[in-house]
Amino acid sequence: MYLLGEQPAYADQLISRLQSIPAKLLDGLTPCGEPLQIERSENLAADLPSNQLFIIDNGLLHALVDERPLFYLQEGDLVGLRQGIDLPSCRYTSDEPLTLIPYSRSDVFKHIYAEEARQELFIQYLVGHTALLSDALARIKQPEIRPATGFKHFAQGDALINQGDEADHVFIIIEGHAEAFVDDVKVGDVQKDEIFGAMAVFTNEKRSATVLASQPCTVMVIPKDQFLSLMESNPRIAHSLVESMARRIDLLNKEITGLRQPS
Repeated sequence: MYLLGEQPAYADQLISRLQSIPAKLLDGLTPCGEPLQIERSENLAADLPSNQLFIIDNGLLHALVDERPLFYLQEGDLVGLRQGIDLPSCRYTSDEPLTLIPYSRSDVFKHIYAEEARQELFIQYLVGHTALLSDALARIKQPEIRPATGFKHFAQGDALINQGDEADHVFIIIEGHAEAFVDDVKVGDVQKDEIFGAMAVFTNEKRSATVLASQPCTVMVIPKDQFLSLMESNPRIAHSLVESMARRIDLLNKEITGLRQPS
């Protein structure tokens, strides 16, 4: 996916990273049919079966969001994921021949959820595209709207979130590294590409920790309602994320138990 017009460098970096994910997600999975050849289309969604996902093998696909040209998809991009997700209306068009490789939608999701690494990649892919589109919409519609989704930059030592704050957003570090503290005691590290802040969003409680940038950070910010909508549209993603958080809590409990044991 490439956004039309100018965009900041961090968006370019994220787009480049997301571009490589579909091939990794489908690695080892056999297409469900022969390549689909489309000469041109004014509304691709109407021409494609809803029970399949597609990888673009050749050609360009233009996307109009609210009938405004906003981005285009090219070779390697995944088509057909928007079903059931609360996003602005999007119409895909193509003015040139397009070749699509079809995959069974159900087989794709079974394949993704069969391996933890693919689950994590899929979460990054969906969250990344949602944030990019919201950020782009904010720029083309300002000052009409100013949605909270987007990217923020933090200098070393800045607080990304503070213990006791209301949990209105979920975050993912695009560049940089941060550390988590509870009552001024370090309890863990937050690595690049890691989602954080989701626990309080799920429990509707205040932030349980302060997260400080240990080096300059670029952070993707996803509003609570958008994040929960994404989780509701695909419960398996929520299950994967909860499993990941549970493992981190288990590791933290073991570390705390080790500290409390007499030497």
